[in-house]
Amino acid sequence: MSQSLHRRTVLKCLVAAAASTAFGCHDDEPPVEDGRAYFPQSVASGDPRALSVVLWTRAVDPERPDADIAVTLVVARDEAFEHRVLEETGLLASAAHDHTLQVKVTRLEPRTRYYYRFIVEKDGQRLGSPVGRTRTAPAYDAKTPVRFALANCQDFRGRYYNSWHRLLQLDEDLDFVLFIGDYIYESDSSAVPSPDPARVVRFSDPGSALPRDLGGGQGELVAQSLSNYRDLYRTYRSDPFLQRVHERYPFIVVWDDHEFSDDCWGAHATYTNGRTEEFQPERRRNSELAFFEYMPLDTDAGAGVIDPEELPRYPDTRIWRDFVFGKHLRLFVTDYRTYRPDHLIPEDAYPATVAMDAAVLASLGLTGAFAADAFAYVNIDEFPAQRAVLRGAYVQLAVGAGLTAEAASTRAEALVKGNLALAYANPVLQAAAQPGAGPIDPTGKPRGLAFVHMGKQELFSSIGARYVVIKDTFDVYAAWRYSTSDGAAQLAFGKDQEAWLLGQLREGVSPQTWKVMVSSVSMTSMLWDLRAKPDVEPPTVRNRYYFDVDQWDGFPDKRSSLLSALGGLTNGHALVVAGDIHAAFASVEQGVPCLTAPAISSTAVQEEAGEAVEAAGFPPGSAVYRYVVTEQADTFREGNPGIAFVDTNAHGFTVVEVGPEEVKAAYHLIPSSEVDVDYGSRPGDLAASFSRSDFRVRPGGTIDEA
Repeated sequence: MSQSLHRRTVLKCLVAAAASTAFGCHDDEPPVEDGRAYFPQSVASGDPRALSVVLWTRAVDPERPDADIAVTLVVARDEAFEHRVLEETGLLASAAHDHTLQVKVTRLEPRTRYYYRFIVEKDGQRLGSPVGRTRTAPAYDAKTPVRFALANCQDFRGRYYNSWHRLLQLDEDLDFVLFIGDYIYESDSSAVPSPDPARVVRFSDPGSALPRDLGGGQGELVAQSLSNYRDLYRTYRSDPFLQRVHERYPFIVVWDDHEFSDDCWGAHATYTNGRTEEFQPERRRNSELAFFEYMPLDTDAGAGVIDPEELPRYPDTRIWRDFVFGKHLRLFVTDYRTYRPDHLIPEDAYPATVAMDAAVLASLGLTGAFAADAFAYVNIDEFPAQRAVLRGAYVQLAVGAGLTAEAASTRAEALVKGNLALAYANPVLQAAAQPGAGPIDPTGKPRGLAFVHMGKQELFSSIGARYVVIKDTFDVYAAWRYSTSDGAAQLAFGKDQEAWLLGQLREGVSPQTWKVMVSSVSMTSMLWDLRAKPDVEPPTVRNRYYFDVDQWDGFPDKRSSLLSALGGLTNGHALVVAGDIHAAFASVEQGVPCLTAPAISSTAVQEEAGEAVEAAGFPPGSAVYRYVVTEQADTFREGNPGIAFVDTNAHGFTVVEVGPEEVKAAYHLIPSSEVDVDYGSRPGDLAASFSRSDFRVRPGGTIDEA
């Protein structure tokens, strides 16, 4: 049955056809005047392939900011636009999509530089956007090296983008910029004072935002509505240096957590650490739509205008994709956040709850490993007096954490029962000093593994759940959960994405020399080993700790299986590139080289660790503070001998060059203390503030200083 063509379909056909046409000079056409006021977020390009690229802008009429606006796109081989390959009129920057416009241009030439701009016509004038520059990928059989910048985590609030300024200053010859998460942060500036009003984030509709209690009488607003998320992208993209980087290089982008919500999994936020239910699918979909509106993304779209509304959103999202850059690079861009399960230790877990009882440990042959009294537990229902004291203590703690007395009582009845670890229960009973309800003798009691043995000390906390988890006990629990769930407890990529990745890695499917897996979170294992530190007090703190199990350390068995596949299916030519942790790492994990780029501007991990350690009661000057903050880099090296390079107190980016024999990585770093210094008009001082460290990644899994 015949149908009239949809306008969008017509535009797609026109663009596809026009892209193969050479346009001559247009000496008689009116000149293009400076129209930057109509393009407040400038232009951008993304997802370059050998024959296509996606071009983006946001066009707004300052006199009619709520109206749709017609736009012309011009693409040429030269900056003067004399040798045009496309000129398409009648494109619409729609108010329904915050005036954003994306066009996929096809039938281009491989490894070719193109210039582009968008034009609006107003009162007889032709007003143009800034001129963007982009480049297509090399042909599949091209033997040329490929160079890209690796970047992530660009908090805008009260911070300057000195890292982007430096990249522009270097004028690197790059094929693309790979941005691997936290393009925005979902919060406004309520809790982050800024001396510069230009570095402030405010929501135009604060009533539609979500209030977040930060404790201590402090709070902030976090994005919830579509309007809120759009405000964030508009604000971040207002930065002149970020605009210029987008104008100069195509981007390949994937999200991490802050594009939706800190430490998220699927559509679940983690702000309240289990005090409330935080399943927020509508908020998740809002965040994704804004991302699709502002990121030039090619998710197998046909030629022409890309409608963000047509892209599947949660729970059907798919942004994982791959790219071929010549003969030597196959890039697999993965999505760690959308399909992953919950963190293995619940933030609201009762520390005394026995996760693995004596029977489970015996079945695994681990009885001897947990024979000490510290692992003793009892069925607290057999000790009603002690159970009553523990429930009372739970209620008191839960109310102090913000629960109502009724909700706290309900939780106490549900959790303070059955098998409970004496390592947590006895100190509570000792402190309560209730007659007839004292501590319970561990002699002769069964042994098991409880959440307290993994570092969980508080009822509602990320510490002992997402951060600062005792490695050796956590690994036992994680392996058991992995085996008893057929891997589902650690299936970070979900079944479909993992099957796609492994299928593409298999021999013959990807003939490119190097297979590079893009992960928004780091594969480098970050350990604090305090076992042999006699000055660490109290002695119970002398353990090995995973610093951050929101990252791959939190899924150790799945991480191991993926690394094995990467190493085994690539003939030693695998590489993982990552971000998120706000530190620079180069390490070899299970024979696979892993490069983690520092943050563009977000709080360095050394500073974040300092705040956490002080909050836990270990002030500067204590041994714990010295090892895990002051000497953090050395402690990470001791905990993970595979680390070849680490800097936990710097911002910057990494430039990666992939060639036939090796991969080169250059870390460009500026001290994190410089993030609040505006070097915009001081390029010489900026250059002097940066350092550079170079490394070579060789087949078979070695990283050497260059």
